Amino acid sequence: MSNYFYDMIPAEELAQLHYLPTVPEYLDWITTKWADRPALSDTVNTFTYKEMASRIARRRTLYKEAGLQPGDNVAIFEKNSIDAVESFLAVTSAGLVAVMLPAQLPAPAVIGCCAKFRAKALIVRDEFRAAVEGAPCPKIASSAFGEAETPAAKVDKDAPAAIFFTGGTTGAPKGAILPHRALMRGAYNGVFAPGSQLFGHVTIGFLPLTHVFGLIAGTLAKLMVGALWYPAEDMKATIGKLPQIRPTVLVLVPGLVEVLVGLTKMYGPQFLGGRLKTIIAGAANVPAKLIEEFEKFGTHVLAGYGMTEGANLTSGNAESAERPTSVGKVYPEQEVKLVDGEIWFRGDNVFLGYYGDPEQTAATLTPDGWLKTGDLGRFDEDGYLYIVGRIKNLIVLPNGENVSPESIEEPFYQCPALRDCLVKEVEDGGQPVLAVEILPRAEAFEGKTPAEIEAFFKQLTEQVNAKLPTTHRISKVVIRTEDFKRTGSMKVSRKDN
Repeated sequence: MSNYFYDMIPAEELAQLHYLPTVPEYLDWITTKWADRPALSDTVNTFTYKEMASRIARRRTLYKEAGLQPGDNVAIFEKNSIDAVESFLAVTSAGLVAVMLPAQLPAPAVIGCCAKFRAKALIVRDEFRAAVEGAPCPKIASSAFGEAETPAAKVDKDAPAAIFFTGGTTGAPKGAILPHRALMRGAYNGVFAPGSQLFGHVTIGFLPLTHVFGLIAGTLAKLMVGALWYPAEDMKATIGKLPQIRPTVLVLVPGLVEVLVGLTKMYGPQFLGGRLKTIIAGAANVPAKLIEEFEKFGTHVLAGYGMTEGANLTSGNAESAERPTSVGKVYPEQEVKLVDGEIWFRGDNVFLGYYGDPEQTAATLTPDGWLKTGDLGRFDEDGYLYIVGRIKNLIVLPNGENVSPESIEEPFYQCPALRDCLVKEVEDGGQPVLAVEILPRAEAFEGKTPAEIEAFFKQLTEQVNAKLPTTHRISKVVIRTEDFKRTGSMKVSRKDN
């Protein structure tokens, strides 16, 4: 068996890995194979895989005693924590459906979500409980355990396992329903990175477990290879523990990669703990500058592509240093095609639909199982995928032609002095024109005046314009002194800027 991804890791390790289509099968496999290895730790308490399995089984007892039945929706309202990981695995291995509620949600929104998703129970962090007493379902403490152990349920791979919030392909928040097969395909895909994967990895759950990237790539995939996982309940405090935890692999969004670059420059490479070999970065554009900076520290930043509706992991790039603008090659066992430039894919990683929203489900999923991503892409001659924009972001020019703002932004991101940018349509003299807002890297312009910074980026804009059709050229340059408003995954928000 040969494949771009399968060839990344040693053959003897690949032979030990399996796609396990349901959470109960996955959980049984990892807790048997890695039984005595450390699984979860908060730096004070550490639990082996065998101990984790027992704790999860005792949590299932609580759900059974609460009268919960397979297929029931159960909301989880927790910070990134050991309790959150075990609660998720207990809910899904009991045949229940985990509704992942972001920890930053205000109490009225949590109560509303419990009603909207018809939650039969709310698993809640102790410190959050008083605020959500009005939720229309029983509350179960996320820190609680039953006395006995209840075995995992037998579930079908196509049964719903979890519901995640997503903007989908239309931008409006919805609940994407992922079946067991999709969660597990994402976890299996998330294993692949160059070099040995099965022995000795240590990671930190920086990204929210309520986001598929944090849960699937950052947690489930790492537990599959027997890694030791630390939660980041407090982001700032956990970053300060990097020299103590000494991670070997991290799953991050580019904004966090940027933070670590700055701290490493300030305190030296030892700040990362001396063992960090790989960063999997996604959920937003990964600037080439960040990839270059970490290469200097001996850490490879690997980019990829995915969406909630596809269990997050559709493609991965192990050659980010050589092909920094590509999101890599498509993972195995998926079909992918371009339809009028839009990326469509299907496979067992595809979701079941949007909760209670058949109209949007029909607009996103074809009857024969193709997921219409809303992303515009292209492949090069070697099969590497490039994202060139979003259909919903297309700007209609006065001549009727469509232009993707992302395609114009891409060459700007090749400039190491630029942190972020946003191309949009504005009015100038009563006429619609294209403008670019630029957020400079502060360290690149130390001692420079605002006029000098503006002149630099106007010259850059002229260089970009020279390679664009006249109708696509930027007419206005705005230099930002404050950060862009960002989404929860730290992308620049097109809607709010």
